[in-house]
Amino acid sequence: MASSFSVFSIEVFLVILSCVSKSSEDSLPELSPQKYFSTLQPGKASLAYFCQADSPGTSIFLEELKKAIRPLQDYGISVAKVNCIKEEISRYCGKDDLMKAYLFRGNVLLREFPTDALFDVNAIVAHVLFALLFNEVKYITTLEDLQNIENSMKGRANMIFSYVRAIGTPEHRAVMEAAFVYGTTYQFALTTEIALLESIGSENIEREHLYFFHCEIVLDLSQDCRRTLMEQPFTTLNIHVFVRTMKAPLLTEVAEDPQHVTTDHLQLGLPLLFIVSQQATYDADRRTAEWIAWRLLGKAGVLLILRDSLEGNIPQRINVILKRAEQEMEYLVLDDIDSLIFHVENNVKSEQMEEGEDEEMESQDLDTQDDEVAETVYRDRKKQLPLELTVELTEETFDATVMNSDSIVLFYADWHAVSMAFLQSYVNVAVKLKGTSTMLLTRINCADWSNVCSKQNVTAFPAVKMYKEGENPVSYAGMLGTEDLLKFIQLNRISYPVNIASIQEAEKYLSGKLYEDLFTYASVSVLGLFSPAMTTAKEKFLEARNYLKGHVIIGIYSEADVWILSSKYAAPLPALLLARPKEGKIECIPLAGTHVHGIVQIMARAVLEIFPEITVENLPAYLRLQKPLLILFSNGSISHQYRKAILTLVKQKRLDSLTPCWLNLKNTPVGRGVLKSYFGSLPPLPQLLLVNVYSGGQVFAFPSDQSITEYNLVSWLKNLEAGLENPIKNLSAQEWKPPLPAYDFLSMMDAAEPQHPTKKVPTCVKETDKQESEKGEQEPEPTRKEPVQTLRIKYWNRNYWSKEAEKPFRHEKEL
Repeated sequence: MASSFSVFSIEVFLVILSCVSKSSEDSLPELSPQKYFSTLQPGKASLAYFCQADSPGTSIFLEELKKAIRPLQDYGISVAKVNCIKEEISRYCGKDDLMKAYLFRGNVLLREFPTDALFDVNAIVAHVLFALLFNEVKYITTLEDLQNIENSMKGRANMIFSYVRAIGTPEHRAVMEAAFVYGTTYQFALTTEIALLESIGSENIEREHLYFFHCEIVLDLSQDCRRTLMEQPFTTLNIHVFVRTMKAPLLTEVAEDPQHVTTDHLQLGLPLLFIVSQQATYDADRRTAEWIAWRLLGKAGVLLILRDSLEGNIPQRINVILKRAEQEMEYLVLDDIDSLIFHVENNVKSEQMEEGEDEEMESQDLDTQDDEVAETVYRDRKKQLPLELTVELTEETFDATVMNSDSIVLFYADWHAVSMAFLQSYVNVAVKLKGTSTMLLTRINCADWSNVCSKQNVTAFPAVKMYKEGENPVSYAGMLGTEDLLKFIQLNRISYPVNIASIQEAEKYLSGKLYEDLFTYASVSVLGLFSPAMTTAKEKFLEARNYLKGHVIIGIYSEADVWILSSKYAAPLPALLLARPKEGKIECIPLAGTHVHGIVQIMARAVLEIFPEITVENLPAYLRLQKPLLILFSNGSISHQYRKAILTLVKQKRLDSLTPCWLNLKNTPVGRGVLKSYFGSLPPLPQLLLVNVYSGGQVFAFPSDQSITEYNLVSWLKNLEAGLENPIKNLSAQEWKPPLPAYDFLSMMDAAEPQHPTKKVPTCVKETDKQESEKGEQEPEPTRKEPVQTLRIKYWNRNYWSKEAEKPFRHEKEL
C-alpha cells in the first residue's frame, strides 16, 4: 500500500498531515445500514460507528470521530455514522450501551472497537492503522519475541522497534503513521512492556523510545544488529526525518569545496561534518570518519574530503569543517573524537532547542494551570496494570496480612491523580521483585477504607509504609518513583543495624562481600565501633539509624576485641567506619561527643557522590550541604577529559569548600531554563558555573575561551578567591515560589456570593507576616545599588564558607 510513495510524495504527504484546516469542519456522513453497506468498495477501508438514532451519551465520542475524518481520509479510509433503525435489522446494531465501531475492508469485517478504546482522535487513528497494518507492525511482549524478529531480518532488511507507554496515545499514532509510509521497506515492532525496554539496556525508560536496527548488513546470525536511538521528540515528522537519515549513506566522499556541497541532512535541518584528509593518511582518516559517522548517525551527515579540494588558505592544522544551513562554516581542529562529538551535539542543537522552547512558551496560556499529573493519568487510564502482582487489602484483611508477613503497604485514593500516577511506579516495583523477594507488596484504597487509613495515621496520599513483625512501621519518605522505592525495599531486607559478631565478619562486611548484592542500591556501608561499656554512645548511634532505614547499610560491632579494628583503622572509640568497597576505601570518623543529629548528618553525607549528576530528585540533598555549587551543564554525558580534571582536583582536596556536580540537560530539561535565567539566552555547551547559593547569591561563569583542565580550573578559582572575577548574575534573596499562583477557591466562592454577609473570624498572623505587612504600608525602600567592584565575591575564602555552613538552615534561593 505504501510502496508506491516516492521520497518527494512522502514529504508532501507529511506536510499535508501537519496542516489543519480551521475554515471548514468535516461533516460526518449519517447513513442507514443498507445505504452504508452499498457504499463499501472492494479493497477500500471504512470505519463505521453503529448507534441507535438520537442515542444519548455519544456526543463526546462523535466529536472525536469528526476530528478523525480528515486524517483517516488522508490514508484512504472513509468514516461514517450508521443509524440503527427499527425498519432495518443489522447484526451490528446492538443495545444502546454496547455500541461499537467497526472497521471494514470492502465487505470484510477486520476489527471491532469498543467506543471507550477510541477515547480521542489519536486513539482512533492509531487503532485503525494498527488493525490495517497488522503484518507490517508486530506487537511483541518479550525479549525472545524481539530477538526472533531481529534474527529473521539479519541479512535481509532493517527493522524499527518502538516502545510506547500505552496503545492509543499520540506516540502510538506517530509510530503507526510512520509504518503506513515505511511498512513495506522496514519491519516494525511495537511494545508497551517497560520490562522489555529495560532488558535491552535502554536508559530513561520513563519516555517513549524508537530504535533503528541495522540488520541488513549483518550476515552472521550470532552477531547483534547495531542499534540507533532516535533522540528527537516522538512525532510523525521527527520519525520521518530520523528514518530519512538512516537511509542516507553512512559516509560520503566528496571532491568539491564544502561551500557547494548539499545533502539530505542539510535539507532536513541537520549539519554536515567534513573530515579533512590527505593522501598520506587517507586510510586512517577514513576509519576515523566512519567511527564518527556511527556516533553522529541521525544527528549529522559526515563526509570525507581531501585537503586539495578546499578553496582558500585553510590552515594546515584545520582538519574538521562544520557546515550548517544559512550559517558560516566553522573550522575546527580534531584532537579528541569525544570532544568533537560533544561540540556537534551540544552547540549545533542549542539553537534548535532554544527555538523549540520559545515556541512552547508562546503557546502556553499563563492564565491556565495545567495539571500534568492528572493529564497523564487520564491519557493512560485505559492502560491495564498487572495489579495481580500486589495484594489488595480491605478492612477485614489488613491486620491479618501485615501481622503475618513482612509487608509494604501503599495507601492511595483512586480519585487522587498523584496516587494513580504513583500506582504505576508501585506496580513496576512489583514486576522487578517478582519471584525474588519475601516482602509482600500490598495496597489499600483509602477512598473505600478510610477507617483503616486513619488508624494507620495516613493523612496524605500516596503513602507507603513497611511493616515487620516486632517493629514499628517505617514510613517511606523518598521520591515517588520506581528506583527510589525499590532501593528502600531492598535495603530493608536486612536488619538495622546489622549486628556483627566477629572480627572476620566485620572485615567481610567492610569489604562488601557480606551484602554484595545490595551495593547496586548503596555504594557505602557504615560500621559503628564501640567498646562494650559505651552504652550512651551506642544508644545515640541506634537512635540515629532510625532516620536512615532504607537509605544506607548500617552495622555495629561492640565486642571486647573491638580494639583490633580500632587499631587497624586508626579509629579512636567510639567511631564510624565508612566503607566504599567499589573504590577500596575505608574512612574513619571519631564520634566522641557527637549528638544524634550529628551522626545522622555524617551518615547521610557519606552516601552522597563526590561528583554527582544533579537531578530534580537529588538536588535538595546536595543543597543541604550549604556549599557553593561548581556545576557543569552539558547536553548529554560529560567527556572523560572534563570528568578527569574535576575528579583530580577533588582528590587533591582543592574543591572541599565546593560541591562539584554536573547536570545533563537531556535528563533534566529544567536546566535550560536555569541557564537562560543566568545568561538571558541559552549559551554554548558545555558550560561550567559556580553558583554561590548561600553566600551573596553570585553566579560566576568559567571563561568560554578556555578548555576545562586542571590548571585552568585552579587559576580560575584563585581569581575568584582574590575577587578578580565579576559575576554574570546575582540571585534574588526571595524564597522559591511556584511559577504560577495557586487558585484561592475560598476567595472565589466569597466573590461569587457577595450578598451574604460574612462573619469575621479572628485570624492568626505570624509576627514576621505582621512586620512585612507594616512595611508594605510604608514607602518602599530604594533599591540598594553597589559599585561594580563590590559585586565581586567578598570574603572568598574557605573560613568564610565554613562559617556560613554553621548558620541555621535557611530557605534556598533561586538556583
